[in-house]
Amino acid sequence: MVMLPRSPRPRTLAVLAAVLGAVAALVGPGPLPYASGGTDGGGFRVRVLVLTMFPAETRPWLERESLPRTVDVPGATAPLRCSGRGLCVTTTGMGKANAAAAVAAVLNTPRLDLDRAYFLTAGIGGTPPDNGTLGFASWARWLVDYDLGHHVSSATDPTVPHGYLKGGATGTNAFRLDDRLVGTAYRLTEDTGLADSRAAAGNRGHYPGQSGRTPYVAVCDSVTGDNYWTGADQSARARYITELWTKGEGDYCMTQMEDTAIAAVLARHGHLDRYLALRTASDFDRPYAGQSAKEVLTEFPGLGIAVENAYRVASKVAHHLSRR
Repeated sequence: MVMLPRSPRPRTLAVLAAVLGAVAALVGPGPLPYASGGTDGGGFRVRVLVLTMFPAETRPWLERESLPRTVDVPGATAPLRCSGRGLCVTTTGMGKANAAAAVAAVLNTPRLDLDRAYFLTAGIGGTPPDNGTLGFASWARWLVDYDLGHHVSSATDPTVPHGYLKGGATGTNAFRLDDRLVGTAYRLTEDTGLADSRAAAGNRGHYPGQSGRTPYVAVCDSVTGDNYWTGADQSARARYITELWTKGEGDYCMTQMEDTAIAAVLARHGHLDRYLALRTASDFDRPYAGQSAKEVLTEFPGLGIAVENAYRVASKVAHHLSRR
């Protein structure tokens, strides 16, 4: 396991949920226009499959990689775009249901050979301001489901810690990813030059301890939730859920909407040990003083740098793994 310095401690909240008109305007109203040259027949060997969730996350891969081969997969959200060496990218759609359905369709198609493939989420998320910053990148060790369990209103029963009762295990509450693979990914990318912006810097300045911080790469843990939430109390609940399901090992720093679903499908197909989950922070998981909840849910001051940094960091690992 990679041991990281405790300061700065990255943590990041799940964002960019299928949400509101402002986000739709940022990420685009529909799928990207995939090129159709070189549609492939059965058995194409995939070495690395990069999973993005919406078109803005996919676009840097299509613009900067040579991916001339298109493989259509029945039941998937979008086709795979692949290089001759088997580096592929596909868009799953946002949320657990879309991600699980898309990955299952890809794994079950006879058109692809995925027996030795690596799988890599390269997407954005949100972060708590006490354990991350805008634009920073996190390789997850633990993926924890936020939704499963019993969520209790404090008005109904204020004695329930953080409004959450654990409930029974479903087999998908938490996944531990392969420590050696996560360690390799971190070592390959820890010195990556990351993008920053004036908008991100200005937003950081509203939060205690954030002024002057810049993006970096780290290893910490990620929470998956279909419910796109905000607020310090919700952030504390995410941390509490992480600690419960990881028996105190997890270090909550990211939230997103897909990764436990992807992990569940990969685990059932015997591929979990070849899965990496990278997220970069586009926003904070709570309003700053004087900001409304609506504003924090619809404004993403780190969106541009998060998308850019997801590609910069993930592409280094994707290229390394595709040469194995």
